Amino acid sequence: MSLSYESSGVNYDQLDAFKRACQKAARTTAPLLELHGYAEPANTRGESCYLMEADDHFLAHVEEGLGTKNLVADAVYTQTGKNFYREISIDTVATIVNDLITCGALPISVAMHAAVGESSWFADAKRMEALVAGWAEGCRQAGAVWGGGETPTLRGIVKEEAIVLAGSAIGKIAPKSQRITGEVKDGDRIIFLASSGVQTNGLSLCRLIADKLPQGYQTPLGHGDSRTYGEALLAPSVIYVKFVAECQQAGLTLNYVSHVTGHGWRKLMRLDEPFVYEITHPGEEPALFKFLREAGPISLREAYATFNQGVGFAAYVSPDTAEATLAAAKASGYKAWIAGTVKKDGDRKAVVIPSLGLEFDGSTLQVR
Repeated sequence: MSLSYESSGVNYDQLDAFKRACQKAARTTAPLLELHGYAEPANTRGESCYLMEADDHFLAHVEEGLGTKNLVADAVYTQTGKNFYREISIDTVATIVNDLITCGALPISVAMHAAVGESSWFADAKRMEALVAGWAEGCRQAGAVWGGGETPTLRGIVKEEAIVLAGSAIGKIAPKSQRITGEVKDGDRIIFLASSGVQTNGLSLCRLIADKLPQGYQTPLGHGDSRTYGEALLAPSVIYVKFVAECQQAGLTLNYVSHVTGHGWRKLMRLDEPFVYEITHPGEEPALFKFLREAGPISLREAYATFNQGVGFAAYVSPDTAEATLAAAKASGYKAWIAGTVKKDGDRKAVVIPSLGLEFDGSTLQVR
């Protein structure tokens, strides 16, 4: 029987219903921004980043969490002594700032939230120092200051051997013309930027698979990749800030961008307006995802609905700037390619991948 993300305890229908309820209640607080000289711009609710508008700039705010990836690091640390907490820390910064830049804001300050079940978690100096070093490195990659944080001990809520990693960031858009507004048009090109692996999404399912394997996280990955399953899962996430910054400096307009995390490639249709996103060049499936599909087993459809499948970030640009945008991505250090086209087809909303025989319609993504 094939596995699904829901079989690992994650039900997006329930999560998304809560998110929509929060958005509805949160809108009622928007008038309070006037007290501070700000207003809530249209269409910010339901996006990855919240914006506040002033006369000459936008402020941006994001709160995000790592999820359960550190449990993989804990297991590998116990089994092999290899410490991946530097990578785990970079992951946490990445999931925060990659959401922030989706509106065009560049991060200014990042704060850490590290909750433990027992303060003795920090007594392992090797692990603690790796966590600290990784957070600082993630901030440097994002071009942001590490502004502070909180380290609560939550006995009875968090297990004594565990840590819950999350954080927030603020950023700024100035001039206001650099805001990424979602003005996508029929014929726009879709540019993919590669991921490093699972990054920070789908780890509950990855852990479920590890429990089924005789060698667990020490299982060789195969498919031409010399790493173990655990090592591949723990590759640090890519931070995409430099791509957005490079496009801004070059005067290249990004009509829309998507951080491909939860909901897999369904996230490509996060924009509210209906379009068909036709992916004609999905790219080669990385070895880790081939392994996951075989070991689960996980169906091809479930894999693309859950994991990033080698794509961490997508940009939607006018056809006449596609090559220049692709060059900007490569110049700032990313593996990138032109993957497909945005098409207008009445009220139809879907992600279509013809070469894989896959289609996800708009009803499969309900985040607003």
